[in-house]
Amino acid sequence: MADSGSGSGPASFLTRANAILRKNLTYQRRNIWSNVRLVMIPFYLCVVLVCIQALVESQVNNSVDNQCGCACIDKSHKIGDGKCEIICGIEYSSRKQGVFCAIPNPQPWPPLMLIPRPQTRAINANYTDKSCMRKNNCPVTILFTGNNQSLSEILSRNLLRRSFTMNSSDLLFTLANSVLLATTFKASATNYLDEGIVSDTSIYNIQPRCPPNSTFPFSIGQPPLNITKEMRCVQGLNLWKNSSKEINNEIFKGYQKGNSDKAINEIAAAYDLLDTNTTNFNVNIWYNATYKDEKRNRPIKLVRVPRLVNLVSNAYLQYLHGPRTKILFEFVKEMPKSETKLRLDIASLIGPIFFTWVVLLLMPVILTSLVYEKQKRLRIIMQMHGLGDGPYWMISYAYFLAISTLYIICLMIFGSVIGLKFFLLNDYSFQFIFYFLCINLQISLAFLVSSVFSKVETASAAAYIYVFGSGLLGMFLFQFLIEDISFPRRWIIFLELYPGFSLFRGLYEFSRYAFRGNLNGRDGIKWKDFGDSTMDEVFSIIIIEWFVALVAAHYIDKISSSGKDPLFLLKTCYRKSPSPQRPSLQKQVSAVSEEMEKLDIAQECEKVKQLMLEPSPRHEIVCDNLKKVYPGRDGNPPKMAVRGLSLSVSSGECFGMLGPNGAGKTSFINMMTGLVKPTSGTGLVQGLDICNDMDRVYTSMGVCPQHDLLWETLTGREHLLFYGRLKNLKGSDLAQAVEESLKSVNLFHGGVSDKPAGKYSGGMKRRLSVAISLIGSPKVVYMDEPSTGLDPASRMNLWTVIKRAKQKTAIILTTHSMEEAEFLCDRLGIFVDGRLQCIGNPKDLKGRYGGSYVLTITTTSEHEQDVEMLVQDVSPNAKKIYHTAGTQKFELPKEEVRISEVFQAVEKAKSNFKVFAWGLADTTLEDVFIKVAKTSESFNVFS
Repeated sequence: MADSGSGSGPASFLTRANAILRKNLTYQRRNIWSNVRLVMIPFYLCVVLVCIQALVESQVNNSVDNQCGCACIDKSHKIGDGKCEIICGIEYSSRKQGVFCAIPNPQPWPPLMLIPRPQTRAINANYTDKSCMRKNNCPVTILFTGNNQSLSEILSRNLLRRSFTMNSSDLLFTLANSVLLATTFKASATNYLDEGIVSDTSIYNIQPRCPPNSTFPFSIGQPPLNITKEMRCVQGLNLWKNSSKEINNEIFKGYQKGNSDKAINEIAAAYDLLDTNTTNFNVNIWYNATYKDEKRNRPIKLVRVPRLVNLVSNAYLQYLHGPRTKILFEFVKEMPKSETKLRLDIASLIGPIFFTWVVLLLMPVILTSLVYEKQKRLRIIMQMHGLGDGPYWMISYAYFLAISTLYIICLMIFGSVIGLKFFLLNDYSFQFIFYFLCINLQISLAFLVSSVFSKVETASAAAYIYVFGSGLLGMFLFQFLIEDISFPRRWIIFLELYPGFSLFRGLYEFSRYAFRGNLNGRDGIKWKDFGDSTMDEVFSIIIIEWFVALVAAHYIDKISSSGKDPLFLLKTCYRKSPSPQRPSLQKQVSAVSEEMEKLDIAQECEKVKQLMLEPSPRHEIVCDNLKKVYPGRDGNPPKMAVRGLSLSVSSGECFGMLGPNGAGKTSFINMMTGLVKPTSGTGLVQGLDICNDMDRVYTSMGVCPQHDLLWETLTGREHLLFYGRLKNLKGSDLAQAVEESLKSVNLFHGGVSDKPAGKYSGGMKRRLSVAISLIGSPKVVYMDEPSTGLDPASRMNLWTVIKRAKQKTAIILTTHSMEEAEFLCDRLGIFVDGRLQCIGNPKDLKGRYGGSYVLTITTTSEHEQDVEMLVQDVSPNAKKIYHTAGTQKFELPKEEVRISEVFQAVEKAKSNFKVFAWGLADTTLEDVFIKVAKTSESFNVFS
């Protein structure tokens, strides 16, 4: 790597933030078509809503049945001339069309009292005789109570009319004067055509006792909207109750929940006369308010209630002034109206489920992106190269927020341009603030939930279940509960704590206001409606959950990615505690450790102790008695992976770690790179503790992991630009360092540097990983089998690059290639069973553990004994290490023989018997490794 590429020091917060921002923008540019498809999803759904609305407009809103009726009137008075004039108006309309016509003089309707349906009425005074239910002639029950029972009973007798005479010349006056009319229909939204009169059911006349012929037909209204009804008599039953508590009990026995038909014993009305007397009229009235406006807590329509007030007022006046005193309640009517048109906005009605899906579709995108970095270990490798939590969180959050905001703006623009009332009628700033809060909560939840998943496929499946499940549950469960006024409001608020329901509730309010605004020719929701629309509670819930989710996500991220203790805010980095081994096992390990202690290991330990006493250690890497114990699982004992490792590596030195698989090399590297915390011991990198100062350590560290951790859509050049910026390289220094890095690992020519890394071969990826670890001339580099999978020419070239880079760097390298270890490493340590067995440069190790020659002789089988005698003559302490089919190998101690003596002995043997082949070799590093590893196997029982 080029020296010119080194940065002036650790990268600042803004420099690292700039690096990841540029990387994210580049990554986004590589996935531009995915983003286009994502942005087009709300457009497609809006188009679907427009198509549905167009269908409703043609088949419902513009239907002849839903507009003022018209007729073709022949005004020429010439029969059969075929000429007529289209004239529209209420007189040419059906009853259904009449409500859409201009009505300058609305029809007056007689006031009606609301009573229960025949099959649900209270049976009688004792509620025991149910025969009236079969005959549909149960009485209409009205309850009374008060402080003065005698007065209350008088008023109850005055309540109902005893007889009537019908005067057809003034029907309304007759009905107001002599008849108590009632209906089982609740009042509709408008009273231009009272449902209680125009419906197919009868009008009831409540009397104390019904005569035998108790039905009477009457007509009301002007042609062609005149209505002929049958008035039927129904008995009224007044019952005294001792207290209002009893009345409450009776009312709730027959409480009709929603549209349920299961209610029985329903009471028509009840009066509590309280302290009423001759000088004071004070009364409470109970009436059926099952259907009411849940926000204002009052009935939707009050035209049924005044009749109850009129009844008790008349009864009191008759008590005071005699039976001839009356307050006439002649009719009820609407205000005059102009011609109207049905404005059924179906898009607003079904908008909540559609737009819940649209907004929540961002969740899988964000979640899979976060889990992808986790699954591919990209977050870890970025952290190891100096990207701290602060820049990562700030840029990642801002990146997702910018994408989400653009997505929401496109949604609002699409919806408005194609004419959806859901967007056009509601205040734009109100909508944007709501969506903005929702996407912030969504991003925070994605960060929080990403800690649960380790696979992109699993995260994606769970996210889409959340998306579509939230929409369907919101439409078919939550909306039903919202509109059920009997459902406790506190439970609605509790359900809104689920983020999908809080989003749905806000969209439901937008939908409701847009639908009503379109129906009545008004605007939708405005800021002045903030408190009345329940949006205040929705906003509060979203803001609180946003804050809580963000804090929780950051806290869990600290624990999972940094390996911190769950109580790291209250404790120090880790709690030094003794190994969880059994005492007897500890003693055994200690004894074995003392037995296996070698002079070179002891010298290294002593050197480390001296370095630890210095205020600022001269060596880049110092490890003092590092231990790592993994807790036992499934009944297995704890596993001691690293058993008290002491090591120092200075700048300009490459230290090679050799060892069989499972020896503990990876655990040691993981501790030094911050992936796991040591159980005990200390590790210093440039004087910084690997437990307490790992964030600072990362700024001067490079890592080449065993498996290549790369973005498949980024090119080799873009990878190096990103990691170079993390190492504080800028401008021309960055460009020069990237170019020289690519050239050094043979990735510069032929357009390879600008190809996506996903199209690289395994060897090319390996070379890129080495270049990443060395860019910026880090002070400490860890390489895990850097040349694995390379051809001989590329491997030699890579070794040259590493050897040149180590001049100003401390490198710890693990490998299984003895040739690589000899070429690159200044010192080697053979690591077996969690501890160093020996340490030194390659020549010293071969001299120390390989103090013998290996003699190989191949003869016929009958001369094997002669060969053994020959070797014994040359070296009495020779040891046979191999024997098969006439071929034998012997170890000859170097201090006992000379090479010339061996040659002379073999030449002499050739004159006595046939020698097919022979050879004499010095000990290799591989022989040393095998010998040390085998020697340590006898102690594995204690590991």
